[in-house]
Amino acid sequence: MVRRRFEIRTQPGFAFLALVTFFMLYLPIAVLVVYAFNASDSITIWGGLSLHWFRVAWNNSAVQDAAWRSLIIAVFAATFATITATMAALATTRTPPYPGLTFKYAFINQPLMVPEIVTAVALLIVFSRVKVWTGYSGLGYLIAAHTAFCIPFAYLPIRARLESMDLTLERAAADLYATPWMAFKRITLPLLRPGIIAGFMLAFVISLDDVVITEFVKSGGQDTLPTYMLGQIRRTVTPEVNAIATAFLALSVILVTAFFFINRQKN
Repeated sequence: MVRRRFEIRTQPGFAFLALVTFFMLYLPIAVLVVYAFNASDSITIWGGLSLHWFRVAWNNSAVQDAAWRSLIIAVFAATFATITATMAALATTRTPPYPGLTFKYAFINQPLMVPEIVTAVALLIVFSRVKVWTGYSGLGYLIAAHTAFCIPFAYLPIRARLESMDLTLERAAADLYATPWMAFKRITLPLLRPGIIAGFMLAFVISLDDVVITEFVKSGGQDTLPTYMLGQIRRTVTPEVNAIATAFLALSVILVTAFFFINRQKN
């Protein structure tokens, strides 16, 4: 008896369910993007095509401040997370298996397994005590919180890259009396660069889009672009929010697409 390979795409109703799923996921986003170009003051009444709300958002000082703050936090958090993730990936892949290695994997990826609200509450409790002790309430807390949350997102592509790399060149460098640092600098790091860039970009997008942790950790006057948009929705909703969200969506799509192509590089 010949066993046929199971193909989910050939199952009855698969195409219909796939279309319904994509329709439900992307129709709200499509509506949001369309109404970002609405000339009317209402988000439900179409008034013709216009870039008016993009100009309003561009000239809004509060949006500018929130956007710059988001970019600053995301750049620093992604940088620190990528450096930490690279060291963790090297420590967990360039070593023979030993008891406790699986626990280290789980520990590094803990922010992915724990609900984000739990992480946010824990950070709020810790940082509130630190603020009382030090009197400091700057952006350092948000950068630290985003860094901690972004480490596993940077770690996964870097670790995947290391695991797919051939050790022959590193061993050859060692046979030719290269020091560990020289072998890392001349061999490992250039081969690892696509994974590091992909990890940085993924961590950057995650930090840029974060709402829950930011909402719990931030102090007064430290709104990022996502929390600013959340605050606007609680007050008066105008197509300006749609314009900001559309710009945010475009930036995220560009970065995620770049991450995808960079992560596919094999050389």
